[in-house]
Amino acid sequence: MNVVDEKIKTLKIELPEPKAPVGAYVATKIVGKLLFISGQVSIDKDAKLITGKIGKDLNEDEGYKAAERCGLSIISHAKKACQGDLSKIKSCVKLTGYVNSTDDFKDQPKIINGASDIISKVFEKKGEHTRAAISSNSLPLGVSVEVDAIFELN
Repeated sequence: MNVVDEKIKTLKIELPEPKAPVGAYVATKIVGKLLFISGQVSIDKDAKLITGKIGKDLNEDEGYKAAERCGLSIISHAKKACQGDLSKIKSCVKLTGYVNSTDDFKDQPKIINGASDIISKVFEKKGEHTRAAISSNSLPLGVSVEVDAIFELN
């Protein structure tokens, strides 16, 4: 078992099954030494969509947890793209997070911290990344959060 898998086990994290795309795109794509992971939407442990607007239907803590679930899906897809070997990940380059929020909600970065924190916990130093946190008036399927990622491979 590699260091990253050990960390997942130590943190008692159960990765979700990587979901197939619902549109005309691929879930992951490797270009050179970069692994691109398409936007992962907020889905709970029971495979149910986490929907609604942050600031109206969900509070900040619920939004953070929704983003964390997106981060877990990202890790799951990274593992699949690396044929089950997360030690192939050299670093997380960037996360872009989209928050379905009310017009007056201004704490999108705090929401996307959910994804950033789980990536950093699992990959430790390799998990440090650049990031954007963007507000949206709507997201696919009414989800609360969507996050995509770029990783560097060894």
